[in-house]
Amino acid sequence: MSPGPRLVPSRRRALDDLVGAVAKPGATSELVVVTAAVGGGLSTFVRAFADQCGTAVASASTHRLLGLPWEDEPGTVLERLMAGPADSPPRAARRWLDSLGDTSESTDGQPVWDAVVVLEDAQHADAFSVQALVSAAQRPGVPRVLIVLGWREPVREALPGAADDLLHDAVLAAARRVVRLDELTADDVAALAEQHGVVLPAHQVERLVRHAGGRVRDVVEILDEVPAADWSAPHFSLPAPATAARAIRARLETLPVQARQVVAAVAVLEAADRQARAVEVVDAGRVAGVTAVAEAVDLASRAGLLALLDEHGAWARLPDPVARRAVLDELGPLRRSELHSVAADVVADPALALRHRWFASPRPDAELGDRLEELAAERAHQGAWATAADLLMLASQASEEHELRGARLLRAVDALVGAGEVPRASRYLAQLESLRETPLRNAVLGYLAVVRGRPAEAENRLGRAWELVNAHRDPGTASLIAQRYVLHHLARCRPRSLVEWADRAIELVAPDEPSAVEAAAIRGLGVAPIDGTDVALRGYPALMERVPEGPVAQRVTMSAGWLHLAADAPERAREELESALPTDFLGGSLRISLWAHGWLARVQFMTGEWADALRTATAGVELAERSGMHLLVPLLAWTRTQVHALRGDWDEAERSLRAGDAGARDYEIMRVPAAMARAALSEARADYAAVVRALEPLSQPWARDWVSQPGYWPWADVYANALVLIGRSDEADAFLTHHEENAAARGHASARARLSYARGRWHGMRGDLDAARASFERAITLLEPLPFRYDRARVHFAFGQTLRRAGRRAEADAVITTARDCYLALGADTYVARCDRELAAGGVNVVRGHRDFDELTPQEEAVAGLVAQGKSNKAVAAELFVSVKTVQYHLTRIYAKLGIRTRTELAARRAHQDTTSP
Repeated sequence: MSPGPRLVPSRRRALDDLVGAVAKPGATSELVVVTAAVGGGLSTFVRAFADQCGTAVASASTHRLLGLPWEDEPGTVLERLMAGPADSPPRAARRWLDSLGDTSESTDGQPVWDAVVVLEDAQHADAFSVQALVSAAQRPGVPRVLIVLGWREPVREALPGAADDLLHDAVLAAARRVVRLDELTADDVAALAEQHGVVLPAHQVERLVRHAGGRVRDVVEILDEVPAADWSAPHFSLPAPATAARAIRARLETLPVQARQVVAAVAVLEAADRQARAVEVVDAGRVAGVTAVAEAVDLASRAGLLALLDEHGAWARLPDPVARRAVLDELGPLRRSELHSVAADVVADPALALRHRWFASPRPDAELGDRLEELAAERAHQGAWATAADLLMLASQASEEHELRGARLLRAVDALVGAGEVPRASRYLAQLESLRETPLRNAVLGYLAVVRGRPAEAENRLGRAWELVNAHRDPGTASLIAQRYVLHHLARCRPRSLVEWADRAIELVAPDEPSAVEAAAIRGLGVAPIDGTDVALRGYPALMERVPEGPVAQRVTMSAGWLHLAADAPERAREELESALPTDFLGGSLRISLWAHGWLARVQFMTGEWADALRTATAGVELAERSGMHLLVPLLAWTRTQVHALRGDWDEAERSLRAGDAGARDYEIMRVPAAMARAALSEARADYAAVVRALEPLSQPWARDWVSQPGYWPWADVYANALVLIGRSDEADAFLTHHEENAAARGHASARARLSYARGRWHGMRGDLDAARASFERAITLLEPLPFRYDRARVHFAFGQTLRRAGRRAEADAVITTARDCYLALGADTYVARCDRELAAGGVNVVRGHRDFDELTPQEEAVAGLVAQGKSNKAVAAELFVSVKTVQYHLTRIYAKLGIRTRTELAARRAHQDTTSP
């Protein structure tokens, strides 16, 4: 199958899904509606589908129809299908269907659609014809017809309840299948750019996605209109594409003067405030000089030029960046300058007032540059990095001296990285590289390398910065470099180096300087693995008392939440991490918010709130990818991978695993969760050799200072359990002994419980049931006061397997049933199925489901089921917690009882029984 031109990846997947769904018709006719927003690529998609009719979608005849807005006489579209008028849509439908006859068998005997009708732009077609086609799709029996309507979603200027809207709603309600074409993804836009011969860097792709709102038409027109060389210009502004600009101009012309003036004022206010989601209507009225603001806003809203964010109409915004750029272009430079001058006197925020001053006269102005820089320093002191970045960027452009311009640009880019705007910061890389080498230049480039997950580059940049700086003459820059080193060593999982550099950062400047505050907030994360979380947490209350509320406090609460999670205090951790999630504290740190997303998702996973964990982690991944902060993607993807694997959603688990993968050249803070995600997926598949391969790197010396400390990364029990199950018991014993001593010394309850569970496995494999029972019961007791539901299920499952292996079937049945109930409540379908196999293998209260297999023992039936799935003897042994020799013995008896000789025959017999059993 070869889709039509310009079908981007997401649209191609949607087309394949639709073709696959309708390729084999059911018993009756079917109505499919494909919808998209204006400019959403609906026509291209519908035409690509029509191209498949007659081949991939077998049909006796295919009719391609087009709705035209000026052909509104009743039955106009239907005339292309049938001759003669009809007095009602139902009668017209019956006449057309009767004319088709019964051709529901093709020459090769396979059923086909008797006819396929593809109506493009159905929203423009006359209502009579649309109603007749919908009625035809509702008629039972033969002939069977497939009706596909491409229907653009109603536009805003159509008032709710209009006839077109009501017909749209009725058609959607009648459709058996509705395909909604979503906004384009970054992959889609990158593919479109390649089709246009333009290779865009990732940050420009994301920028284009946001600017065009993911609309195909706007993206294509911008790619056509913008010269390739412009994409590399750091101050390049994306235009309003021609079609959208004409549409905005036409709507503006329908409005009275005061409504147009209010729309213009909103556009100007938005242009100066990138952080705001909307502007106050009162301010817009003052800037526009309009007295009847409510009436003007109402008219502009009805025309689709303003979106109101509240029911009172107090806050408004333009529909999207394209609309804003079109309105600003329509104003022209002189009128824009006048409105910015007025706005500078209207807005209350001093930062916004200065920005409007600059936009009113965008040229070098030493005094304005100094004022912008001074206010930026004040906002940076508050931790409002996004606002500080905007002010510093303008201060750089207002600078008359070349050196000062470069220094301000460096600090602006540094603030952009702090705010999490890595794609925007990356646009200035070429300019930064061209500046004279200074400690600050290398510190900024090193910071950017850290958040992009490039440890070698960060090491080089920061090392060079420290070599160049004179801490006595420039303590502020030296403290900044030290604080960047703190982040670097946090990502390298080196707690001692982290503490060393944090102390330097704190000593060099006043305690309330941003670099000192952040170093102090992160310092506890290095202290905890060395001296314990209780020691680390003692310093946070005093730190919280002396930092201001908002983005600075966000850093402290995130670190405290991380430590409380490591200290078995999930409820306290949840409270702190949730408070660190928002990024609207005057434009707070997105980097801190992403850390909070990652650890909050772990809290939610451990306490059994898997739906919340998946939402939190997914939101974090999307935010990290959009912001370019690749450093934190593996941490967020770990939770997603684990939840999907435990639910048995293997495709999603694999996709998430790939998204969060990390290699030997990446930061350790990336490699650890990536390894744990691989281990989680392998364990869910009972591939314990793969678990060992995934986690073996974490047992190396680099991981001892932090990764192996109890509470931070729950991997030791998973690794030890896998070692036992693949027969490496001596290694498991030595490994467990070291970690048990460490957990006992720290008094860490959940770590001791997890290790006791693994030790119980070890004792069980050696045949010492009493010691195994004691270990499992110790684990259950330690977990009792903790809300870690997943850990409790794991302990009971392993305990039950051990009891069953020892021949205590009745007791095993009760314990595994408890595990099953826990897994069922969590939604862990993978382990619910494994519990069912264990219960069947135990033979207590089992219901036999395969008639040919009734003569097998429960254990033999469990082995037969797993072998029939294609598992090796070693994998079956690991999953059922028996030896390979036991599997071989059972398999020999199975073959003899069933009269077969090979695994292939066993799989075929089992498959046949599955299809014939009720």
